[in-house]
Amino acid sequence: MGISNFCFPVRELSNERVKLVPFDTKIHAPEFFALSSPQPSLYAHIARGPYASLSDFTTNFLEAVIDPSPAWMLYAVIDKTRPSCSPTDDPSGALAGAIGYLDSSAEHLITEIGFVITLPPFQRTHVTSNAVGLLLQYALDSPERGGLGLRRVQWKANSVNAASRKVAERMGFVYEGMTRWERVFRDGVNKGKVGNGRGVPPGAKEGDLGRDTANFGISWEEWGDGGRERVRGVMER
Repeated sequence: MGISNFCFPVRELSNERVKLVPFDTKIHAPEFFALSSPQPSLYAHIARGPYASLSDFTTNFLEAVIDPSPAWMLYAVIDKTRPSCSPTDDPSGALAGAIGYLDSSAEHLITEIGFVITLPPFQRTHVTSNAVGLLLQYALDSPERGGLGLRRVQWKANSVNAASRKVAERMGFVYEGMTRWERVFRDGVNKGKVGNGRGVPPGAKEGDLGRDTANFGISWEEWGDGGRERVRGVMER
């Protein structure tokens, strides 16, 4: 996967337990697909996926969505506390999932953290909080601290995805309200998506679902008023 189109500088992000590296199609895609494809529920609450094959994943997501977009940057999540499990793993640890910056704007100094997929063996561990924390630190820390100095980071969760909403709250995001019918899950029933549980409008295609989205945000103001320290504390648990 190329990284030159992203609107902000890209670098590896790391602490003692987790490392984020730019998602490389040749290195990370085969193993990520092999580990995630048996678990289609990983995609139940998000717009993309699940993918039928490695080719489907690389062609219709990495090459069609990630590579050409200056607003998206995808990282592979490496758990440094566990040994590599395959020859293609990062030597410093095991592939634990993927996470990215979405809908980023250099003009408005904002980004969103999304496509948060933590593989089942690494769920309910330190992985998700540290991966999210590393992205928050890089986005909101000032350039003098090694960050981008952005003004706002967004988090959008399916309204019925309690786990995603809890992560946002734990990491200090402020709840900013619900957007009803924010998204259509095309053929969502067959794809295993989870909708808002309400009926769809007359004329909707059979199998489509609707998603309500819970909106969260953290700005430079909260970050400088204890948010940085809160995130660091969560990451160290």
